Amino acid sequence: MKAGILFSGGKDSTYAAYLAKREGYEIACLISIFSKNKESYMFHTPSISEVKKQAKVMNIPLLTDKTKGEKELELKDLERAVSKAKKKYKIDTLVTGALHSVYQAERIQKICDNLNIKCFNPLWHKDEIGYLKELVKNNFKIIIVGVFAYPLNQSWLGREINNQFIDEVQQLKNKYKIHGAGEGGEFETFVLNCPLFKKELKIKKFKDSKEGENAWRRELKIR
Repeated sequence: MKAGILFSGGKDSTYAAYLAKREGYEIACLISIFSKNKESYMFHTPSISEVKKQAKVMNIPLLTDKTKGEKELELKDLERAVSKAKKKYKIDTLVTGALHSVYQAERIQKICDNLNIKCFNPLWHKDEIGYLKELVKNNFKIIIVGVFAYPLNQSWLGREINNQFIDEVQQLKNKYKIHGAGEGGEFETFVLNCPLFKKELKIKKFKDSKEGENAWRRELKIR
């Protein structure tokens, strides 16, 4: 079983890779799409260029492609990239970090059907808060690199997902009905360390930018 990981550098795709390896898949490559549209329906964008550093410490080949990020049309760019991975790395399975997004899951499944490969979603329908606790338990060091929902603000950027963070997110979930794991786009993440990494990544510098009333983004530079 040779798998390609649809990889963004965030917690979901990285943990999906971890679970796939634990299930016996050979991780043949990572597949990352760089979108020009920061509000892509399909692809994570904060600090996406730094996936190259993550791939290096994972010692896994990285296949990248670009998209304008136009709704639905960006799926053709994804299919092109997955097709390249199938030919170059002989993958028979595409692994995703989809949790509850039917929009993403259905479209990725269609691409897999078109290419005659399997689709594996190891996080599908996990309990949101229980999933965050799993990440901490399994020694994932994850920080927030984007917030896009009330009442989140710039002070959340750079925060690590730990037990205190989980407690606060649980309260926000109860009060404001946000997705506890951020899959509704409420927050985006970047993984600095996990059991798949040979060493922890260090932040050289970062730049924050405000994109709306409750929208902040942090672009990292990793050394």
